[in-house]
Amino acid sequence: MGFFDKIFGSKAAATKFSGQKMTVLAPIDSTVIPLEQLPDETFATAILGPGCGLEPTGDMVYAPFDGTVTTIADTLHAVGLMSDDGIEVLIHVGMDTVEMQGKSFEAQVKVDQKVKAGTPLLKIDLDAIRAAGHPTATALIVTNADDLPEMQIVGGGIVAAGAPLFKFEK
Repeated sequence: MGFFDKIFGSKAAATKFSGQKMTVLAPIDSTVIPLEQLPDETFATAILGPGCGLEPTGDMVYAPFDGTVTTIADTLHAVGLMSDDGIEVLIHVGMDTVEMQGKSFEAQVKVDQKVKAGTPLLKIDLDAIRAAGHPTATALIVTNADDLPEMQIVGGGIVAAGAPLFKFEK
């Protein structure tokens, strides 16, 4: 932050990383886990679409690409986005966290808001999720994969928010 930003405040929302064409980036510092290892049958069996699981280590969920916020669950545990390239994703933080009724989640954006890759979406409290007895495993699902070119998984292991996870190639 520069001197004038400190005095007058920054006009632009800060982003953590930059987007890439036809790519979904890691939305949170985490360890990537196979989708089928998520402790929820709907996600594990890819009923909603392909993707991966993430075991978060960070407390902020960021936009995984440039696009628009399409949905925020009333209970703040999930957010849907559409990229400028037409990729639709669901980020579902924790399993059965809908039961927490928004406790431990703080939305940083609104529905229909335009976002850049790295824009903060949700602030989460992993310790509170665990204390409530819920797994923190997070689902990152591409909900319109049938309408897109072939999805290539390009990321894995321990990732920082902003690391490429999926690419779509024509």
